Amino acid sequence: MDGKKMTSEMEMLKSKLRGTWMAGDFGRIASSYSGGAAEFVERLELKPGMRVLDAACGTGNLSLPAARTGATVVGLDLAPNLIEQARANAEEAGLDIRFEVGDVEDMPYADGEFHVVMTMFGAMFALRPDVTAAELKRVCRPGGLIAMANWTPGGFIGQMFKTTGKHAAPPSGIESPLLWGDIETVNRRFENGIAALYLTPRPIEMTFPFSTNETVEHFRKFYGPTQKAFESLTDADLRDDLRRDLEDIWAASNMSENGITRVMPEYLEVKAIRSQ
Repeated sequence: MDGKKMTSEMEMLKSKLRGTWMAGDFGRIASSYSGGAAEFVERLELKPGMRVLDAACGTGNLSLPAARTGATVVGLDLAPNLIEQARANAEEAGLDIRFEVGDVEDMPYADGEFHVVMTMFGAMFALRPDVTAAELKRVCRPGGLIAMANWTPGGFIGQMFKTTGKHAAPPSGIESPLLWGDIETVNRRFENGIAALYLTPRPIEMTFPFSTNETVEHFRKFYGPTQKAFESLTDADLRDDLRRDLEDIWAASNMSENGITRVMPEYLEVKAIRSQ
């Protein structure tokens, strides 16, 4: 059986996933860690002429700094509105990047097409992680690099997701995306077809020019998963409980004392060398 073939239930969940990332305005969230995204790309040591895929590219946080190295960059994302933003960002920056709508579980590229396949806080949210891992490996050339940045379960964003999940439970039967930030799980998913695997926990700075309570409201308005969690709670008291818990963890993690919000979530940097 084709591992990419989806059941009707999975197709429905995929549609909901697309709707989640089309909700709000993810660009307003992604901009808060664009500096850390550029640092991630810098560590990949891209060279002019390399073919690079940004899988689940969002608004282009990785694609833009990658294109500045002279690499030939393609960005793919499930959400059409994010692709539109990515194109606009590239045009504003004067960069030639091909962005297209597509699914990381079934990518429209040839086997071994890219020297580097990268993804930051994107492919980890695909519904079928083993299918995603197989696709990332398939489109990467032998000897090429697969690079991922995945939120860890114990880091700040991981705790934010867990807090939200206590109030608004995620769909049953779907593996937590946070498992992509678990070292044992990543080792298993990249057990085959990988010659070398390097896993490094790293911090990334997220800064917002307002208070922690205002930051929670910012996420409620603009971050699809948070927005959908609040919408799923029809009772005002339940929404207030979720807001209060989120405000508490943002306040506890804030590293700034001058009225702005600065947190340092942890992610797992994954570098996998494709087998020859």
